[in-house]
Amino acid sequence: MNSQKAIALLSGGLDSVVSMGMALDLYEVKRSLYFDYGQRAALKEEQAAKKISDYYKIPCQTIKLDWLADITSTSLVNKDCDLPEYTLEQLDSDTDYQLKSAKAVWVPNRNGVMLNIAASIAESLGCRYVVFGANAEEATTFPDNTKEYADKLSNAFAYSTNNRVEVSVPLNDLTKTEIVSCALNLKVPLELVWSCYLGGEKHCGKCESCVRLKRALLSNNQSELWKDISAYENSL
Repeated sequence: MNSQKAIALLSGGLDSVVSMGMALDLYEVKRSLYFDYGQRAALKEEQAAKKISDYYKIPCQTIKLDWLADITSTSLVNKDCDLPEYTLEQLDSDTDYQLKSAKAVWVPNRNGVMLNIAASIAESLGCRYVVFGANAEEATTFPDNTKEYADKLSNAFAYSTNNRVEVSVPLNDLTKTEIVSCALNLKVPLELVWSCYLGGEKHCGKCESCVRLKRALLSNNQSELWKDISAYENSL
């Protein structure tokens, strides 16, 4: 058993699941945290987070942030706003569209809120680390997905927690394609993942998160898995 203890932020999506899977080789993971901030896919995400936590035999705690939903006007929460749709080509070539898409799904200080709450819970459980699924691919458009952001939070937690909680980002140098490759090596249950911004029966196949997952799966010869989890008939 690893002597270092941690908790993991678990949205049920690809990055958080693989981060937790990698963290199990580094730490004794005491708990996963799922945050409901009124996002469209909250129910599907929570179901995925709980199934994955059960798979790894880790307790999963749901934390509701109703006030964050109340102050969020963008399309990740507000159903009156259209979610941006993506193509594979736009992921790398259309920088302006990527920035507009990121703005359209932004939730005010979401990661900052969640990580600060997680640091409090980590300290209360005697855990030194909070595992966070930031990655190199999304760091290009989401500044709170960067290693620099995680490091600065760790510096702040050195003052606000007695046990000097740190933010651990196992995926900080990896693209989604590389993350799926790690997942396959670690035998992470990718069939349980929910990465879609919507909360339908299957992944919509059109939102940015879906298209990034699609590219990563196809790049790792996982087209059958993508077919199984996607509802979009023209997604291949």
